[in-house]
Amino acid sequence: MRTPVVAGNWKMNKDQSGSLELARGVAAGVRDMRGVDIVVAPVSLYLAGVASALKGTNVAVSAQNMHWAEHGAYTGENSPTMLQDVGCGYAIIGHSERREYFFETDEMVNQKVRSALSHDLTPILCIGETLEEREAGKTISKVDFQVRAALSGVSHDDAPKVVIAYEPIWAIGTGRTATPEQAQEVHAQIRKLLGELYGPGIAQQIRVLYGGSVKADNIAELISQTDIDGALVGGASLSVESFVAIARACAR
Repeated sequence: MRTPVVAGNWKMNKDQSGSLELARGVAAGVRDMRGVDIVVAPVSLYLAGVASALKGTNVAVSAQNMHWAEHGAYTGENSPTMLQDVGCGYAIIGHSERREYFFETDEMVNQKVRSALSHDLTPILCIGETLEEREAGKTISKVDFQVRAALSGVSHDDAPKVVIAYEPIWAIGTGRTATPEQAQEVHAQIRKLLGELYGPGIAQQIRVLYGGSVKADNIAELISQTDIDGALVGGASLSVESFVAIARACAR
């Protein structure tokens, strides 16, 4: 049985006091929850404070982005060792907003995934298609290419440590959500591809999340699908009540 993951991507929201208040509220709300891995991803400025506030709780901390190098002349970036130093256990990698607005390539995403793994950070690898690609029937080929590119050079031993988040770009922040059947179809294809790359045993260990306008009122149907192992949550993670409800629905 794969343990579900519920990760909240706060994006560029919440100031310092708001971040700490939200983190503490989530920790209190999930304090007795078992059978689900819970992660929050505040902005980088407040990672250390949030990690300190969550120390000793069952809520882990993720960065929203990460550079692959340990140090160097990379203005504005954060290295994997720096993220570890402030208490991060996860790093979101290849989010569509990073790919679109900051021109991250598949090669860069691959470098970040491999660097995260080599520094004992769990990468949450984001993949997904645009509305135009879905309407053109290119969804499967797009996610196939992204998975192969991102996992290039990732060993059989490391592959189960990767968390994949399928986020159809057309559903991120739009209020539109893939139907449970649409999401399951893509997740099943991802699982099939992972089997081709690493064998069916390892493929069954890798957790594949759904993301894209996930809310408390649609998570139950999504998580009931065979190959959906949790959620990467955007806007609904900014409310303690909605995020805790999503986590509760995913807990087994």
